[in-house]
Amino acid sequence: MAERAVTTDSPPLKPGFRERAARWALVLGVGLAIAVAPRPSGITADSWHLFAVFVATVLGLTVQPLPGGAMVLLGVGATAILGIQPVAQALAGYGDPIVWLVLAAFFMSRGMIKTGLGRRIAFWFIRALGKRSLGLGYSLALTEFVLASFIPSNAARSGGIVFPIAKSLATAYDSEPGPTAGRLGAFLMILLYQCCVVNCAIFLTGQASNALIASFAMQTASIELSYSRWFAGAIVPGLLGLAVAGLLVYRLSPPEITHTPRAAEIAREELERMGPMSRSEKLMMLVFSLVAALWMTTALHEIHYAAVALLGICVLLLSGVIDWEDVKSERGGWDVFIWYGGLVQLAGALAGTGITDRFAQATAGFTQGWPWWGALIGLLLVYFYAHYGFASITAHATAMYTPFLAVMLAAGAPAGIAVFSLAYCSNLMAGLTHYGTTPGPIYFGAGYVTQAAWWRVGLIASVASLAIWMTVGVAWWRVLGYW
Repeated sequence: MAERAVTTDSPPLKPGFRERAARWALVLGVGLAIAVAPRPSGITADSWHLFAVFVATVLGLTVQPLPGGAMVLLGVGATAILGIQPVAQALAGYGDPIVWLVLAAFFMSRGMIKTGLGRRIAFWFIRALGKRSLGLGYSLALTEFVLASFIPSNAARSGGIVFPIAKSLATAYDSEPGPTAGRLGAFLMILLYQCCVVNCAIFLTGQASNALIASFAMQTASIELSYSRWFAGAIVPGLLGLAVAGLLVYRLSPPEITHTPRAAEIAREELERMGPMSRSEKLMMLVFSLVAALWMTTALHEIHYAAVALLGICVLLLSGVIDWEDVKSERGGWDVFIWYGGLVQLAGALAGTGITDRFAQATAGFTQGWPWWGALIGLLLVYFYAHYGFASITAHATAMYTPFLAVMLAAGAPAGIAVFSLAYCSNLMAGLTHYGTTPGPIYFGAGYVTQAAWWRVGLIASVASLAIWMTVGVAWWRVLGYW
């Protein structure tokens, strides 16, 4: 059961020269067209040019003539080189504490994988729940649930820990892509992906873009989505969503093998082979528990969660669980640091130009006369199903979260419902396709499931998710006083 480390935010793209040139033509063409277009009254030239750079950067994140991090760095550089922003202001996003929170969490996730603690947790769950196929699926989903509280890369969780174990278990039951896919493998791949997107929604660290979404919520609605507040709002609809996702997939793509006692036996054998927890694993478990507890109780001790993450990294470095080479080689974390820090600053600067407010005022006319809840549901459905056109949560949320939130607020929707529903749906919508977020290509790429079957389950699961989060979720947020 070899581990595979995957840490990028979206599937790697390697276009040929002509395709890359076409993508560059689209990105630069759109940016230049906006820059030279007549600007609205009351909008300064620098603000309008900033808008052009922002749109071109987001479009670049979507079509990717270069990797996402490089596109954002080019966008940040353009604002400084062209004099749209002072250099210090253009680079200010890299001093944002949440940017450092995400980077530190990536370093801690490397320790989780390096020590083998993540695999041990998975085998604990499988030993306890894996005697039936549905329990086996839930055991791996719960493994990812635990890891999502700590590891912000859904690709690292899936590609480095959960997927290799799931694939090995499917193989152990003679389930391979092709005629035997339906024995167990197809069921596990679809279930784990649908549960993955729910786990992404439950934690601020569920996937790297969540911290970016939290920044947008603060900039647009002045609502702080701290680690504990995000988790509190998600835990009830999230756990119900995980339970329903498993049952739904079990019905829509039932495994031919329903009893899997061999899986629990394999888990016991693997745990015996691993032996007692090593010193590094114990230290990793201690840091994991300490950091998670401090993140959950920020309101009691008022230690910023970025400082808590840095504390965890310091302990891991001082104890030797990870070393400086691990920090330097965490490519996924540094990639996220570049694009996230840049986008935080670009989006924040754009929010101060008044352009987003103008968009909200203009668009609100389409829902004029609607009750606020009708406008919210209609806009949320458009936001959600627009993800068929995106291969990255980051690109989708960057392009659409702030304007859709602004329009919802302009329509009279309570700020709490608008902020939380868009934040959680930014993750849930990734379950629609096999390219919605990075684990999609990982699980789909195993070859067990056809695209038609994957999309069918994704569409049906999306209806169930929206129903849960917009009924149970909204009621739960009311209990918490979020609106």
